[in-house]
Amino acid sequence: MPDAVYFGGSMIRGIHGLFYSSDPEATRAFFRDKVKLPGSDVGEGWWIFDFKEGDLGVHPVDDPSSAGDHDISFYCDDIHGTVADLKSRGVEFTTDVQARGYGQVTYFTAPGGITVQLYEPRYKKGASNT
Repeated sequence: MPDAVYFGGSMIRGIHGLFYSSDPEATRAFFRDKVKLPGSDVGEGWWIFDFKEGDLGVHPVDDPSSAGDHDISFYCDDIHGTVADLKSRGVEFTTDVQARGYGQVTYFTAPGGITVQLYEPRYKKGASNT
């Protein structure tokens, strides 16, 4: 069994997310072939992308009607280099890199009506205050 982390008696090994896509085959191919995310075919048309690290944040909302929404972002160490690399593989970005409180940010599109944030954090990843 892979390493697990124990939090107050419960065992959490990771986080799983989903993109809901109007064209799942094209979306899977995009993330596998253009973005080069690691993963494997787990059968019945499901391709699961596997990451060695991740995190989860909880953010306030400006509009109470948006409470419960989800967001998936990818982070990197060098946003400008990563953007250039992804553009060379045909990934289309919708914004220039912008400075935000938590780091530098941009967005790209994927097939199936999906927009994804890419950011370079300004804080140290893996730091824990527990």
